[in-house]
Amino acid sequence: MAADTEEMINLIAPVLRIRLGKDERYPVVRFVETTDRSTVALSISESMDEVAVIEAATKALGSVGGVEAVSVEGVGAFEIDPVDETSPGRVAGRVLIVTGAAQGFGLGIAQDLAKEGACVVLADINIGEAGKQAEALRKEYGTNCAMAVAMNVTDLASIRSAISETVKTFGGFDGFVSNAGVVKAESVKTQPEKDFDFITEVNYRGYFLCTQAASQILALQHKACSDYSSDIIQINSKSGLVGSNRNGAYAGSKFGGIGLTQSFALELIEDGIKVNSICPGNFFDGPLWSDPDNGLFAQYLESGKIPGAKTVEDVKRAYESKVPMGRGCTTPDVMKAIYYLIEQKYETGQALPVSGGQVMLH
Repeated sequence: MAADTEEMINLIAPVLRIRLGKDERYPVVRFVETTDRSTVALSISESMDEVAVIEAATKALGSVGGVEAVSVEGVGAFEIDPVDETSPGRVAGRVLIVTGAAQGFGLGIAQDLAKEGACVVLADINIGEAGKQAEALRKEYGTNCAMAVAMNVTDLASIRSAISETVKTFGGFDGFVSNAGVVKAESVKTQPEKDFDFITEVNYRGYFLCTQAASQILALQHKACSDYSSDIIQINSKSGLVGSNRNGAYAGSKFGGIGLTQSFALELIEDGIKVNSICPGNFFDGPLWSDPDNGLFAQYLESGKIPGAKTVEDVKRAYESKVPMGRGCTTPDVMKAIYYLIEQKYETGQALPVSGGQVMLH
C-alpha cells in the first residue's frame, strides 16, 4: 500500500469511528478497497488538514442514519460494524493495544480486556505466538475481538506499522498499554554495558517511542470530538518506586519511565489523553520470574542476591516473605488497577502501586 494512502486511512478512519460513536462505545471501522454495502460518499483531498477532514466527515454523516460504509474516492471504503449497545463489559466498544502480549502479564491483560468486551490488539515481537493467542480469543469471544500485530518497541517504524494495521482493522484505538519489558539482573560491578543498554532501550526508550506514535491517533480522535478521552498506561514496576539491589539497570529504567509518565501527562492532557503508570509487585508465576533458565529466580540465585539461598525455591520463599500480603502479584490484581485508571476521568500522571504493601507511598 502506498504511503500516502496509508496516511489517508490513518486520518479518515479514526475520525469516522469517533463521529459514529455513542456513549463511549465506538463502531469497528474497517478499511477495504471495495465494498458491496450501501455507501456514504466522503470527498477528501490530500491537501486537507485534520480540521478540514473532521468538518467534511461531520457534514457527510450528519444527515444519514445507520451508516453501513463510507467511500472515499482514490482511497477506498470504510465498512462500519455498528456499536453493540448491549454488551455489559467494562470496556465494551473500545479498542486497546497491549504490547508484550504474547505471554505473561501482557497476555493476561489482553485476555481480560477481551472478556470485558474490548477489541484487543496483541502486539509483540513474537508474532507467531501473539497470532495463536489472538486466534484463541477470537474463538472464545468473537471474530472482531482480537488481532495480532508484529511490534518491536525499540523500532519506531515497527510501532507505526502496527498502529496502522490496527487503524485499518478497527478504525482506531482508545487505550495503549505499554507492557513490553525486559530484565537482566546483575551487580553494577560486573554487568556488561550491552545488557544495560538493552534494558534501557526496551523499558525506557521503547515507552517513549510507543507514546510518541500512539498519541498521534489518540489526539486526532480527541480533535474529532472534544468530549472524547483516551488512555496510555505503562506497566511499570515496584522497582520504579524503590531501588533494587543488584538490579540497578532495570530499576533505573523504571524510575525513568515514571518521569516520562509525569511529563507525558502534563503535555498530552490537552489532547484528552490520560497517562498513568501501574507499579505491580512481583509476578512470581510468570516467565519473567519463573523461567527455569532466564527467569529472575534463576538470575538472583546465580548472582547471589539472596544470601544463603541454595535453590530457586529458596529465592522464591525469600521474596514472598517480603510482601505483607504474603504472595506475589497476579493479573487480576493489575486488571483492577487498569480498569480504575480507564474509568477514573480525573486522574493522570500517577504511579499506582499494586505491590501487596511491599512498597508504600509516602
